[in-house]
Amino acid sequence: QVQLVESGGGLVQAGGTLRLSCVASRDMWSINSRGWFRQVPGKQRELVANIARDGTTNYGEFVKGRFSISRDNAKSTIYLQMTGLKPDDTAVYYCNAHSGMYGRDYWGQGTAVTVSS
Repeated sequence: QVQLVESGGGLVQAGGTLRLSCVASRDMWSINSRGWFRQVPGKQRELVANIARDGTTNYGEFVKGRFSISRDNAKSTIYLQMTGLKPDDTAVYYCNAHSGMYGRDYWGQGTAVTVSS
């Protein structure tokens, strides 16, 4: 088991920046990738960005160069640097850890991001 704790959400004006952080309770060898998803009421959770164990990154199409995912392995932490925020980015952002071997996803409790126009 691994627990994920997000932080860094909040209220920001359009065009602003935020940095989200996600700390894992421990490093698990079975975790293939870690990342961020987001969800708004009535819609499916969607991928924002993820980073694989080998450092390969993947972004949702809507990101368009505005967000950047990174990690600090020594701190078991991943980050999501968000710039050029838009009101459409308003959502609850969830940290994710994926284990391909066990076919399992771990989720944080979510952190809310609100972008005002």
